[in-house]
Amino acid sequence: MFHSNTQQMIDYWRSKSGVAGLPSRRDIDPSEFAKLAPHTFVLGREASGVYPVRLAGGLISELHQRDLRGRNFLTLLDPLGRLEVQTALETARRRPEPVVARIDALSETATLDLELLIAPIAGGPGSPERFLGLYQPISLVAALHEEPLRQLVVRDVRGVGPANEETHRLRLATLDGRWVA
Repeated sequence: MFHSNTQQMIDYWRSKSGVAGLPSRRDIDPSEFAKLAPHTFVLGREASGVYPVRLAGGLISELHQRDLRGRNFLTLLDPLGRLEVQTALETARRRPEPVVARIDALSETATLDLELLIAPIAGGPGSPERFLGLYQPISLVAALHEEPLRQLVVRDVRGVGPANEETHRLRLATLDGRWVA
């Protein structure tokens, strides 16, 4: 279960996915999620492992206390998390579906619990070359005491497409000494 804003962006992405299962950059209209625009960002893809930040909303710039445009997004992550997120991004290119990471966003003296949504989008015809993202704080941003985030530590990454949705598990019970489903 995700924060309601994260789920709203997942639903928005799915509504724009169409027949191909992948929305085009032209289909994404920030006015349709204006309340969340400060939380959003767009990544490009130059090569595997190189995902420059193309756009970053106001909240993201405030949390990092700098302009992230042009910076490789993976450099914001802890070394172990970089590989995990890179793998998730490359998988999302082959099987277009959003991914959500649980993040410990570290400042010098505090930690912010954060959901990070990244969903592939097509910059033009062909495979995904961009990603729409969302920073959704779960804990209070005020706990950072206006210190900049210095690193994002990845706790968990998972896809949210049909292949990753939880299935209902069959449960057995006893009836007159017999196991029944």
